[in-house]
Amino acid sequence: MTTQRLPIVGVMGSGKDDYLELSLELGWLLGTMEVHLLTGGGSGTMAAVSEAFARTHRRQGMVLGILPADDTGMKPKPGYPNPWVEIPIVTHLPHSGDRGTDPLSRNHINILSSDAIVALPGGHGTASEVQLAKRYGKPLVAFLGTSGSIPDLPDDVTIATTIDQVEAFLCSILLD
Repeated sequence: MTTQRLPIVGVMGSGKDDYLELSLELGWLLGTMEVHLLTGGGSGTMAAVSEAFARTHRRQGMVLGILPADDTGMKPKPGYPNPWVEIPIVTHLPHSGDRGTDPLSRNHINILSSDAIVALPGGHGTASEVQLAKRYGKPLVAFLGTSGSIPDLPDDVTIATTIDQVEAFLCSILLD
């Protein structure tokens, strides 16, 4: 029996602030699409999007979390995964934030494992994931609403202010 692989949509964003309106809209949208959700498995936007996705009625995909390990390198770091992660993937990779593009950052796994990337507002970690998405040629949209931001966002990154724009972007990428 052959089954079709569901696309993976990576959602990157703040691990501190949840940007609830954007995160809930995005999680619900992705939950209505036939995709898996991949995040860094932490709090903030990662938890908010994951919860909205997981609570979507009749969703098809799973919530994947690429997690940082604690100092032993064998268990997730405290605070990980958030309660909505269904498939936790613990890495030994310690770097993040302003070191998110370093070879020892799990951000590479987040980006390389995703078929498309949606970046929500965030800080240096989110900015590093945007840089990696561009480096690896991954389809990327920044869903910033009307007031969100990502530090040093390149001018050539597509910016969406509405969920309809995000949906159109994802459909153009995933349905080709």
